[in-house]
Amino acid sequence: MFRRRTSLSLSAAAAVLVAAPLLTACGSEAHPGAAAVVGGERITMTQVQSQVKAVRDAQNESDRSAELIKNTEQLTRGTVGTLVFQRVLERAADDAGVTVSRRDVQRARQEAERNTGGPEQLEAMMLQQRAVAPGEIDQAVRAQLLVQGLAQKLGVNLQTPQGQQEMTRTLAEASEKLDVTVNPRFGAWDDQQITLTDAKEPWIRNVSNPDPQQPA
Repeated sequence: MFRRRTSLSLSAAAAVLVAAPLLTACGSEAHPGAAAVVGGERITMTQVQSQVKAVRDAQNESDRSAELIKNTEQLTRGTVGTLVFQRVLERAADDAGVTVSRRDVQRARQEAERNTGGPEQLEAMMLQQRAVAPGEIDQAVRAQLLVQGLAQKLGVNLQTPQGQQEMTRTLAEASEKLDVTVNPRFGAWDDQQITLTDAKEPWIRNVSNPDPQQPA
């Protein structure tokens, strides 16, 4: 399931810890307590904060906790971006007829565990390199499989600029259909880049000499 990271941000970031104001959009009604609205469905601040807490709890249990927390200062903002991206990816895959079963996820995770030296090693790597809590690994694996399936369906190679452009175009089409609105506290969603904009710096600082083979 591991692929060399490309310029296409398939995780769409994951990052920033704050209370939630009302989500408003020009000419639309407010969505109290929402971090974003995607396809008419709310991503609540409760969902975001729960996922952030899971990451922080896992980081605090690490012997590198101070470093991990420092390197993910914008965790809440990035989490919002990731949750939006996952929904865009699901829509693009659904439109293309790409499906991933629970069994597919289990098999891919087991393979990843073998490749990294076991479950604990996979959990540590995902936390360090992707700020993914242990309980969210299956979702990250599912996203990886959806990306691979979508690339196969499109007949593109994500290791090439052309393949990345075609994937981005497909995701952008899905994003536009979903009419994404994000709480201004977290920036604005860019349909063409498939990410939150107005971030002044990457949400995660990778200063730990990362393994070149890591989840996309």
